[in-house]
Order: sequence, then structure tokens, then C-alpha cells
Amino acid sequence: MATYEVPGIVNRLWTTAHEPVLTIDDGDVLAFELQEAGGGQYDDFRNGDEVPPTDLDRFYPLAGPIMINGAEPGDVVELAPLEYSTGDWGWTSILPGMGLLPDDFSEPHLHRWDLSAPGGADYKGIATIPLRPFCGVMGLTPVTDEPLSVIPPGRFGGNVDCRDLTVGTRVFLPVQTTGARLMFGDPHAAQGDGEVCLSAIEASMSGVMRVRLHKGRTIQAPQFQTAGPLRSGIDDQGYYATMGVASDLMSAAQDAVRFMIEHLAGRYGIDPVDAYLLCSVAGDLKISEVVDAPNWVVTAYLPLSIMN
Repeated sequence: MATYEVPGIVNRLWTTAHEPVLTIDDGDVLAFELQEAGGGQYDDFRNGDEVPPTDLDRFYPLAGPIMINGAEPGDVVELAPLEYSTGDWGWTSILPGMGLLPDDFSEPHLHRWDLSAPGGADYKGIATIPLRPFCGVMGLTPVTDEPLSVIPPGRFGGNVDCRDLTVGTRVFLPVQTTGARLMFGDPHAAQGDGEVCLSAIEASMSGVMRVRLHKGRTIQAPQFQTAGPLRSGIDDQGYYATMGVASDLMSAAQDAVRFMIEHLAGRYGIDPVDAYLLCSVAGDLKISEVVDAPNWVVTAYLPLSIMN
């Protein structure tokens, strides 16, 4: 078993046409530096500045592809993050026409976070967000005739944006092509389940990750195993929760978040933009029931411990 430094070459599409940047064996360890999801376009932004235009073509600079010797379709690759460390700043944005509530906010918003304090990231004195870094994108290149955008996830993994894929978790991905062609990136310093405003606390990250190959183990989509409680140290003061009830899950999720925004604005006197952003970086959406037809329930939870 060896440790390899992942080259700084980045790719922004899923395609088998990319030249591998590295070839490794089962059990090898990767050490890496990842760019934040915006590809550097917000480096000079400071809170209070005019929001700069967003260039989506610069988004999702991923590390890889990395070939894994012996990996074939029908196998499983296991990724085990061992260390994650974020940079000293990050950003969260709201873009009109995107996110869970695409029509509710007509102006773009961008917030720059200071991630250097040991107690978490302060948000305007309103809340303090504990940092729990992870990669939003982890995937094995799918079979495709045309390059695919990184934005939508698939059964191969990719942009799953699951906040539980952090240090200690074992992530299992189904191999799609010979060599697996692993790519990963989109580092997040913190995120709630849902990432509802479109972004988490996006930040650069360094890390170390072990890669294992499980021959002959077949799964249909990503799976993972956590090392302990999902919200240890965050939920010790309880939650405030709002329910959305509708005949489809998307509408129920939208209502749950809208009601949470209304609650935060009324209870704490904050702007709805700030409430929406907090829902994205710290709130959790959960399906409460899918059996009581014709209506389903999605609940938005916000940990009370984050509020100052």
C-alpha cells in the first residue's frame, strides 16, 4: 500500500476521454488539495461588494480521473476519508431561478465566510455554524458517448451532496468502466441535508483518503456506512421543525423550507435571504411519511444550538 499525491490537474465533465492523472492499487492512499466549487471566481469578493456575475463553466473543478488497477464493471470501490481540512474562507450563494425555491428570491446573493475561528463559522452574529467538511462530488466515471455535466448526480455517484460522507464514513460506489476512473471534489465546510439554496459553505480543502477495491461485490447505486451519530455535538439543544404537506415530495419540501424561513424571520427578526441561507448550510430536510396517500410530509429541522 502506497500514498500518492493527486496531481493538481482538474476536469469539469464526466467522460472517458479524460487522460488518467494517476493509477493506483487496492488499499492505496490519496493525498490531495481541492479547489472550491466556484473555481476561484469569488476569491476577491468581500461582503458588501456587488455580487459578481457567475460563470457556471468554471464550476466543479474535480480531481482525477484516477485509475484503479483491476477495477471492472460489477465491482465496488470503497472510499474512506481519513483527514479533511478546509481553507480559511468559504462562500454561499443564492441564484435566482435555481435551488429549491427558484422563484422566491429575485436577486442574487453571495456571502463570504471566515472559517479561521476554532468555534465555527459566524454568520452576521445571527448564528454560528459548526464545520463538518466533506466532498460534495465523489463518483466513478459512467459509460457515456457524450461528456456529461457534473451538476446532476447518477447511480455512479457524482454530485450527491450528502453531508454524511465525511471523515470516518465508508463510501461505496459501483464501478462503471474498466479502471473505475475516480473523480471527486466540490468540497464543503458545512451543509444541511438538502443544500436548499443551491450551495453549502463552499471552501477549498486538503485531505487524505484510502481507496479499496471490492471484487465481485455488486451494488446498483452509492451506499455508505457512518462511524457514529449523524449530528453528534450539534443537536444537543434540540430542533425547531416545520412540516410541508403536499401531494408530491418536491412541493412538500418547498413548503417545509418556506415555513422555516417564515419562522426564522418572525422569531429572530432576520431577513428571509439570511433565513434561506441558514436553511441550506445547517437545516435538514427529512421525509416524515410517504404512505398516507394522497399527501406526503417533508419536515425541515433547524438545530437550535446554532442560533446566537
